[in-house]
Amino acid sequence: MSVLRQCMTVLVVSVLLVACQEGDTEETAADPAIPDILAPQRAACENDGGRWLKVPNRDSFACFRWTRDANKACSSARDCQGLCLARSRTCAPQTPLFGCHEILSAAGLRQTLCTE
Repeated sequence: MSVLRQCMTVLVVSVLLVACQEGDTEETAADPAIPDILAPQRAACENDGGRWLKVPNRDSFACFRWTRDANKACSSARDCQGLCLARSRTCAPQTPLFGCHEILSAAGLRQTLCTE
């Protein structure tokens, strides 16, 4: 199994596990792992339908949004709300996707995109 495929598998499984967790919003809001200074960004993210989560393998947070067209077939970035993944030719399940991914551009050209 290639390193990229292993990373994608770990990322997707992690996202699914986080999405399946039930939690009390008040309990989450008091989460000591999230610095108070990030409260406005977190509130804006959650008010817009996103989930404020820790970035895998980082000491930072990001607003994750799940795409409406996840796993839909695509031939270019124009076909997707997020990224069009080149290997599977399907729309990415979430945005942002951290790490390096082979994607299809708006013109349908294969490119490598790395997001840290």
